Amino acid sequence: MNKQFRSGGAALAVTASLLGGGLSGCTKDLDRTPFYDLNTESVYKDPANYIQVLAKCYAGFNLSGNSGSPDVFAGQGKDEGETSYLRAYWYLQELTTDEAVVAWNSGPLQELNRTTWSSSNDLINNSYTRIFYEVTLCNEFIRETTDDKLSSRGIAGADADNARLDRAEARFLRALAYYHALDMYANVPFVTEADAPSKNLPKQIKRADLFAYVESELKAIEPLLKAARQGPYGRADQGAAQTLLAKLYLNAEVYTGTARYTDCLTYCNKVIGGGYALSQTSPATAANPKPASGYAKLFMADNNVTGASEIIFPITSDGLVSQVYGGTTYLVHAQVGDSMVAKNFGINGGWFGNRTRKNLPLLFAGGASSADSRAMFFTPGHTLEIKDLTASTNGYATTKWKNVTSTGAPGSDPQGIFVDTDFPMFRLGDVYLMYAEAVQRGGQGGTPAQALTYVNALRDRAYNNSGTGTAGHVTAADVASPDFILAERGRELYWEGSRRTDLIRFGKFTSASYLWPWKGGVAAGQGVSANLNIFPLPSTDIVANPTLTQNTGY
Repeated sequence: MNKQFRSGGAALAVTASLLGGGLSGCTKDLDRTPFYDLNTESVYKDPANYIQVLAKCYAGFNLSGNSGSPDVFAGQGKDEGETSYLRAYWYLQELTTDEAVVAWNSGPLQELNRTTWSSSNDLINNSYTRIFYEVTLCNEFIRETTDDKLSSRGIAGADADNARLDRAEARFLRALAYYHALDMYANVPFVTEADAPSKNLPKQIKRADLFAYVESELKAIEPLLKAARQGPYGRADQGAAQTLLAKLYLNAEVYTGTARYTDCLTYCNKVIGGGYALSQTSPATAANPKPASGYAKLFMADNNVTGASEIIFPITSDGLVSQVYGGTTYLVHAQVGDSMVAKNFGINGGWFGNRTRKNLPLLFAGGASSADSRAMFFTPGHTLEIKDLTASTNGYATTKWKNVTSTGAPGSDPQGIFVDTDFPMFRLGDVYLMYAEAVQRGGQGGTPAQALTYVNALRDRAYNNSGTGTAGHVTAADVASPDFILAERGRELYWEGSRRTDLIRFGKFTSASYLWPWKGGVAAGQGVSANLNIFPLPSTDIVANPTLTQNTGY
């Protein structure tokens, strides 16, 4: 299937071949114009090119190069797939937590497994550099699509209107990248379209100031984007901006010291009122007597169709067009190994990599064999306990990500390498749980009764309830209990790239009060220094930009 974005019949070619080349560093190049095969003026004088330039900005969240070598990291001998935005982000958000480990015997990966990283960890550098490459791409597009620029090039009417919408989407993509920088690195280099390309080193922005910037950008572009679910699938709309604002406000107390739960509820309510609906299990038919559950459909090769009602903003993937060893290609392959049958996942083989720490299956009533359909684990030949981090049979596998459609067909790549499954960066199930948490934390604009309704809607799906069924239902008192929301977020959102942020918000990421295997580098787990709540700025960037101050404790 083809999941390129479409606008007016013209495909957003995710390879963005019009814009070849890349950047060789981060802070040294953050303020620099990207290399183009054509010069900037010749590209932007033709409005037909704008959608292709915007495609490069979207593709930056998944792809890692056009010709078999990383665009940002060319000449550095790095694994191309490992440098891609989504894979690098997932490493830091999941392998550092109670949800996942990887069995590969790589020093930087094992540092993430063990919560023992330093500023020289190459994987921390990968994510950081990829974020700022994305910022650079977006800055250039935003800089070249101002009303003055459009007017000077004679672009008017519908072409100018389309360019303004494209510009608003690029501003959202930049805000998303800066949100990830805010969340993971806190105090970072900062450049916008207002900073003309030069050799000047970017100045550092404080975390609270970056929060204010991301907030102001999202609020400014919200009315400029298409209404929720009114644009092409895969492109940012008001629902995406509102969801990112809700996330920003949910974590505001961590980022700034000031709680913003009422604002979180304001934007959760906007999203929920935007026409989204939870993905549900389809009725059984003669052709498909055992249909995939509504939850499972969110992580399958046709989730662009079967999960579209719930997915607010995806990182799209296409096994024929967007071929990369990162993204969901990584997530599907890396979870498969040992006695797991690769063809059941729509791929040609597993990579014997990712496994769960015991905390994850134990979140479910009944563990790995729970009646909760979200408990998607593979246990034969695997142990619950992890005695050896490099043994692929230590820790249960998960079967959550698949390159198979909801009707059982394999993905589009005939070789079974690259996958079609989109990554739901934002989805309605997450917003329901943000609403419930914000209510429990004292936010105004929501009620405990409505929070309970949203939580039980997720559990109705999880337990395959129909009609008046109540299997798996919880009470208002359950939802209000101290650990329920964090546990429910684990059950609903595991391996979707949010766990580190959630654990920090609940004060459990570094604390000795909550442990998981190999936290702090010991098998039983131990508390670690609170400075690890924020990742270090890469040591290479500190050397390259003397104006930067390293985060505390590194």
